[in-house]
Amino acid sequence: MEEVLNSDKANVLAASSEDGFSPPSIAEFFPPKLFEIGPDFLGQPLFAMTRINLIMIIMTVALLTFFYFAFRKPSVVPTKIQSLGEIFLDFVRVHISEEVLGHQAKRFNLLLTTMFFMVLAFSITGILPLMHIAASSVIAIPLILALASYVVFNYAGAKQHGLVHYLQLNLFPPGVPKPLYVLVTPIELVSTFIFRPATLTIRLVANMIAGHMLLVLFYSGANYMLLVSDSLLLKPFGVFSFLAGFAFTLFEILVAFLQAYIFTLLTAVYISGAVSEEH
Repeated sequence: MEEVLNSDKANVLAASSEDGFSPPSIAEFFPPKLFEIGPDFLGQPLFAMTRINLIMIIMTVALLTFFYFAFRKPSVVPTKIQSLGEIFLDFVRVHISEEVLGHQAKRFNLLLTTMFFMVLAFSITGILPLMHIAASSVIAIPLILALASYVVFNYAGAKQHGLVHYLQLNLFPPGVPKPLYVLVTPIELVSTFIFRPATLTIRLVANMIAGHMLLVLFYSGANYMLLVSDSLLLKPFGVFSFLAGFAFTLFEILVAFLQAYIFTLLTAVYISGAVSEEH
């Protein structure tokens, strides 16, 4: 895999050196190692740090720092940072946890809040200066969060109903004529226990990859047409490309928020469905 990516990157660089245009490449999501520790007994590094890993660490520290200073000394008359923190937390609690889970919201609010701000922080880096790539565009983070969602809603359902009854509710929904279970049960099995974590992961990764590729395409095109190319005919298209890139930058802010909201909302819906008697 690494050899294919290196070859892809070399081809892109070769093409760029010929015409001065640097098109986006999937190799950007597999950046070279900044440093590594190792090797282990198999000859592989014990630990390796890439630019995307560094972005993850920076955003995690930023989140922890923000909420630490927002709530280290909470007061009845909140400070500006405490007010901002309360607005953020109340959004998740009121509009996701309580809206979907009702009286069970308190049990799962911490998980849902963590998911929301992780997805938001790791997605917004796609438009932040000096970062320019979403940490959630690498499949590891969406997959880990999707698996956490999968484990939680299945555990909650099994604990609420008992494992056997929980499986019966999902695989043999009440009210369905028994002959139809031949069709319904495989569909429920695939949709509930396979597609849910897969769609959570793919939706987030695909949106972040597509957004990054579009931004790189528009801005690199603008750079080439405005600053590199000598053709005056390309200048208006370069201006259009820059404006389109700026518009998509603003749109990516909305996309980062929407992806965090949708990911967290779907997790809450899955939990609600798992703990409720009717499916």
